[in-house]
Amino acid sequence: MTRLVTKVLKPLMIEKAPAYVNKFFYSLGFLSATSFMVLLVSGIIMSLHGPGWWLTDPTGQYLRSVHMWATQAFVLFILMHLLIVFLTSAFKRPRQLTWVLGVLMLLFVFLEAEFGFVLRGDFSSQWRSLQGADFYNGSGLGNWINTLNYQQIYGIHIAAIPFLILGILMAHYLLVKVLGIAKPYRKDVVVKTVPANHVLLFARGGMLVAVILGLAIILPSPTVKPVTIREIAETAPNLLATTLVQEFDGSSDTANYVDNLAPYTFDTRAVYIYAPYAQLLQSNPNKANGNDLATTFQHESADTQKQQLTEATTFFDQWDGKHPIKSDNPAITLVNHLVGMAQAGLYEPALATAGAASITDKSGTYVLRFLSDSGVLADRAASLTLTTEQYGMLHEEAGLAPGAWWLAPIGILNHTVLAGDANGDRDAATIFGSFFLLLIAFPFIPIANQIPDKLQLYKLIWRDKKRSK
Repeated sequence: MTRLVTKVLKPLMIEKAPAYVNKFFYSLGFLSATSFMVLLVSGIIMSLHGPGWWLTDPTGQYLRSVHMWATQAFVLFILMHLLIVFLTSAFKRPRQLTWVLGVLMLLFVFLEAEFGFVLRGDFSSQWRSLQGADFYNGSGLGNWINTLNYQQIYGIHIAAIPFLILGILMAHYLLVKVLGIAKPYRKDVVVKTVPANHVLLFARGGMLVAVILGLAIILPSPTVKPVTIREIAETAPNLLATTLVQEFDGSSDTANYVDNLAPYTFDTRAVYIYAPYAQLLQSNPNKANGNDLATTFQHESADTQKQQLTEATTFFDQWDGKHPIKSDNPAITLVNHLVGMAQAGLYEPALATAGAASITDKSGTYVLRFLSDSGVLADRAASLTLTTEQYGMLHEEAGLAPGAWWLAPIGILNHTVLAGDANGDRDAATIFGSFFLLLIAFPFIPIANQIPDKLQLYKLIWRDKKRSK
């Protein structure tokens, strides 16, 4: 091990540095990188087996927990590292680019963490997918990022962003290696130059890995079973029927989505009614009894269609979900067939081939939007205190392991400044983006970049030795 460090790692290490470099606060960058390595290793193993493995297999569940705690450590240490750089004004010339790269890394880490929640495969994935889609649509990015598209987010999470973070991390460290650890810029602060204690640095890294592995056992990542359309059909068939009617008559939230961006520009009647019903007839022609209800309805006049849908709304509002349905109204009978299709577990798979061909992962988008329209997801989220009104996604579903505490500022905005704002997602995205742009530009802003020095915040980190007279 000693020879490996000497021959391979030692040339990459910083040998001489200010005395305070051996303090814990100056290990934060290394600890961030260590957390990232744990994320890479655990993530690669998980991607080789797939969601079924990390949700059901004991080893997979443990790796899932390791991945979660490594994420917590990565976000924590990179934030602390950025804070130390701010307090000591280590962003001053010629280190402005080092600061910029660090802030960009933090931004991508936030994105990567949230995309990871989308891929977990539990209820948290469903809820965060919807919240994320609203956020990106409100910010105008919905045409490029669709968190309801599992395939797209999977590719971004396991390939695109990790390579970006790795590249930024390497460039960031290269600059630190070339420029050296930032020394006190004040003439009245004297600090000796000493050899960097690499043994202590790696010991801290090893301890961090041990803590992550231990926490994954003590506080495993919770899993709450995701909601399915079949579950609603079996437990609340009247709710499912009512939701189907809303998709039928165009009164659902999806049909009237405010931020009408891709991937929500689809006809809910075609996707949720006609396409599944056509598959039902194809697989079981006897269901029609020689009468295609969709064709019958389509041949009616616009006024008759409107009247039949109004009757269907009234009927299913009063239906208890138990008694058989016999009706001459084709809309009522058609919806009843789809409820039976959902109870048999056939409706949700049918959505995979429905609707617009432009949506790559149609099944995920259509299913989650339908579940959202039913209101079941919002009710479940409220019972698990996962709603954004409660200061962001700060909890895990079980309330034990830490959640995305770094989203607290957005949650606070939603709860205070943006409370009741019809364009809350757009405005939150604008504030969030503006903050990061300001953070990136901070070293270049006169007067503002002098704030840490004027407040003498460096005294919190440096040993302030006055020069003797």
